Amino acid sequence: MAQQDRAIRTRRAILEAAASVFDDHGYDRATIAEVLQRAGMTKGALYFHFASKEQLALAVLEEQVVDIAVEPQKIKLQEFVDAGQVLAYRLRDDPIQRGAARLAVEQGSNHLDRRRSMASWGEFVEGLLGEARGRGELLETVVVRETAELFVGAFAGLQMMSQAFSNRADLSRRLTVFFEHTMPSIAVPSVLVRLDLDSERGARLEEALRRGRMADVAAR
Repeated sequence: MAQQDRAIRTRRAILEAAASVFDDHGYDRATIAEVLQRAGMTKGALYFHFASKEQLALAVLEEQVVDIAVEPQKIKLQEFVDAGQVLAYRLRDDPIQRGAARLAVEQGSNHLDRRRSMASWGEFVEGLLGEARGRGELLETVVVRETAELFVGAFAGLQMMSQAFSNRADLSRRLTVFFEHTMPSIAVPSVLVRLDLDSERGARLEEALRRGRMADVAAR
């Protein structure tokens, strides 16, 4: 078990170092040498987990989706909102989220297939919206897949604009404005009035998640 835990920690350290390099330099200019330097790892340790720079980048993109987990709510659409606000908050300084965000929207590089990342986010959002539909939270006119793709694309644009203007410091507020304009078009009125769209919610949720992770570690 201890050896497995070390392997998990090593893999995570490599991913975070790689994500920070991708965030700083983009995919094409990033080098394995700089990833090794930031991670403080040997080539052997890195290549045990990842065979190439492309595998590293794809793993960072996949980890971005895996990392977003929020507490269950009575209203599934609230979980959807919460996932967006937690992501918006983490994009301020979380290396995985920031590196993956740049990889996902970076223009000019033809060496990385980003469709998997976009598809993963689409499936994640579609799953939440599908559960919301099952609970009767969505208007009958909503097409779940199309709506999921709309939200994924819109979030990508919002974070790019926020990055340009404030290094993503105002992303949570921009996302709240977006939700205020779009949720009335998909949520039934009885659910809409109960949604908490507060732009500070992401910070509160992240703090609660952090405390939960610390408690889990202490309990081991």
